[in-house]
Amino acid sequence: MGDRRVSPRIKYQEDLDLEFGKSISSRPGGEDLYRCIQCGTCSATCPVSIYMPQTPRRIIAMTRAGMRNEVLSSSTIWLCASCYACTVDCPKEIKITDIMYALKQEAMEQKLHPKRFPIPVLAREFFNSVKNTGRSNEALIIVWTFLKTDPRKLLGNAMMGLKLMLRGRMGMKEETMQSGRGRLKPLLDYVDRVGPEATRVEPQPMGH
Repeated sequence: MGDRRVSPRIKYQEDLDLEFGKSISSRPGGEDLYRCIQCGTCSATCPVSIYMPQTPRRIIAMTRAGMRNEVLSSSTIWLCASCYACTVDCPKEIKITDIMYALKQEAMEQKLHPKRFPIPVLAREFFNSVKNTGRSNEALIIVWTFLKTDPRKLLGNAMMGLKLMLRGRMGMKEETMQSGRGRLKPLLDYVDRVGPEATRVEPQPMGH
C-alpha cells in the first residue's frame, strides 16, 4: 500500500520559535519586519516570486509567527534577486530585500539552508577567498562551489571556463594582496566569529 503518512499543515504553539521574529528584527536590515501590513504588494511586484515556494509576503508572515525551520530551510530567501522592486512599491517603504538578507545570514549561521543549494555555498566560498587572500579569486570560488554542491555541473561548465581563460577574463592562479593582508584576515575572522552578535540592535517601538 505504500507509506501514507502525511505532514501536518497546522503548526501548534509548541512547534514555533516565538523569539524568531524578534531575533530577525534585531539584525541590521530586519528592523522593519513588524511594520509590514501584509498587503501582498511585494509578492505581486517580485519578478521571481513565481519560482518561490513561498511568496515574500508569506515569508514575512511566517517569520513573525515563529516558523523558524520552515523559513530558514526555504529556497525563497535565496531566490531573491536583490532588485529592490518590492521596496519601491511597498506602501510602508520597507526594505524587504534587506529582511531577506537578514534571513540568509541566520540560515547560514544555523546551517539550515537547503542542502547543496549553491547560493549560500558560493557566499561562504567568496568570504573565505577574501579572508585568506584579500582577493576574490573567481575561478577557484566557482570550482569549490561546484565541488561542494553538484560536481557534474563543473564538467558542464568547463568549456565556458576555458573560453573565459583564453580571453583573459578569468585565471586559475590564486591572487593575493600585496600588503595589508595580515590586518585583513584577523578582522574578517572576528566578523565571522562574533560579527552578527556585535551588529545586533534592539528593536525600537513603532513611532520612534
